[in-house]
Amino acid sequence: MKIRTPLHPDAPLHGLGHGRPVTRRDFLARGLLRGAGLVSSLGVFSLFSNPRAAMAALAPDLESLKAGCGIQVAGGGKIPFICFDLAGGASMAGSNVLVGREAGQDAYLSTAGYSVQGLPGNMVPNLGEQFIDRSLGLAFHSDSGFLEGILQKTSAGTQAAINGCVIPARSENDTANNPHNPMYGIFRAGADGELLTLAGSRNSESGGNSMAPASLFDPSVRPTKIDRPSDVTGLVNTGKLVGLLNQSDATAVMEAIARISHSKLGQVDTAVTQDAVLKEMMRCGYIEAADITDRYGDPTALNPAIDPDIVGDGGIFSSAEFNSDGEFRKTASIMKLVVEGYAGAGCITIGGYDYHTGERGTGEIRDLRAGRCMGACLEYAARRNVPLMLYVFSDGSVNSNGRIDDSENGRGKGEWTGDSSGTAASFFLVYNPAGRPQLLGNSPAEQAMHQQLGWMRASGSVETASSPAANNVNLLVETVLLNYMALNGDQGMFASRFPNHSLGNATMLDRMTAFNPIT
Repeated sequence: MKIRTPLHPDAPLHGLGHGRPVTRRDFLARGLLRGAGLVSSLGVFSLFSNPRAAMAALAPDLESLKAGCGIQVAGGGKIPFICFDLAGGASMAGSNVLVGREAGQDAYLSTAGYSVQGLPGNMVPNLGEQFIDRSLGLAFHSDSGFLEGILQKTSAGTQAAINGCVIPARSENDTANNPHNPMYGIFRAGADGELLTLAGSRNSESGGNSMAPASLFDPSVRPTKIDRPSDVTGLVNTGKLVGLLNQSDATAVMEAIARISHSKLGQVDTAVTQDAVLKEMMRCGYIEAADITDRYGDPTALNPAIDPDIVGDGGIFSSAEFNSDGEFRKTASIMKLVVEGYAGAGCITIGGYDYHTGERGTGEIRDLRAGRCMGACLEYAARRNVPLMLYVFSDGSVNSNGRIDDSENGRGKGEWTGDSSGTAASFFLVYNPAGRPQLLGNSPAEQAMHQQLGWMRASGSVETASSPAANNVNLLVETVLLNYMALNGDQGMFASRFPNHSLGNATMLDRMTAFNPIT
């Protein structure tokens, strides 16, 4: 039989039996669409914008004014959150993250079940620990593309401070109607940023490929499109003043303007019905402008391309990697904003994951690149000494008919031959600077039940009765939000923040929570 050559990570996917692509989602899933950048700018004299800038070293008399304007600390004081939306239906269970039966990841499936998930009989975890890797706390298959990419981009110290959880959960294949995206809920849980609330790599209502649950949508915090360094640096424009003066002098001028405006506005009658509201907006606009000039007058402060922790000899990405791969630049741009606290949460969409191409190499190469992007986010959080929750999901999944791809990139594993919503799963990883996050439970058996929320049948498909999230994508999102709040120590407020949730009573909420708080 003729061996198929794996495709380049950016090559479009053809001949999948889905018919002609019609929607933007179809084009993205098959790697036919990459999307153009959109710059969202906040001018210095945008006096009527909603102030989100963080604390700056202003004069003491301006500090009280700044506090009155609601200028707040980075990130809203919550754990940074990044999600990866792998468009098209990526392999999650078995060949990447191990998913077991009711007792947890180590309650192995049948050989036939693993075959459906792309693992041949001589590579199943039942055969021993040589096929299991626990470097990240969460058990991966030792030949996982995701795992290899993560390990390439993280140090041993970072890996030792990571733990994770897998959620077996069905989602439909090749449809725009998967409400997977949790970012609006992350905002409702308290996350916010200095410059913007949410950032997404696609110009969509969710910021990603999959839609957001309708019940969580909030148009006031629609994600800002960010997919390259110029989008990040374009977020702030301090005008020509910084060019005419140095940054320190420009800040002093803006502070003086803020003081003058505050003293003069009280003597002016605007003849407007909402006089007090108008004056407060003007005062806060000048204060925000001074704060932005103080913090971002140096345009290099936001640029991921010149951050030595991101690019260069000591960086996460080499200069060659960064300059040649748009997915790395996209990832760097989002992770810079979120980890540094400039955005509360971010979504990174990577297209081309509908990879049931009748061979294995294409999927392996793309999984490896996605893993490198995930690892970059975790390593950057470690270098900045801040925690991070990293969530990975995809619309549907793939399966194998057991035929083996013995090519260099196939490595003797099962070819991906079709879509399969039944083998789908999502997972999240948590980095904690203080040490590996601790699972709930008083015994290893109990902890195993919290590391895998739900389970799969021995045949390799999701047991739909195993958890509220197993057969309902909206409840999968609620499960992720519950776990985000629990990591922040806010689980007790989950019912009040999401009063219409459907995860059940307090006992079920505890069952669907993975970790003890890390803050």
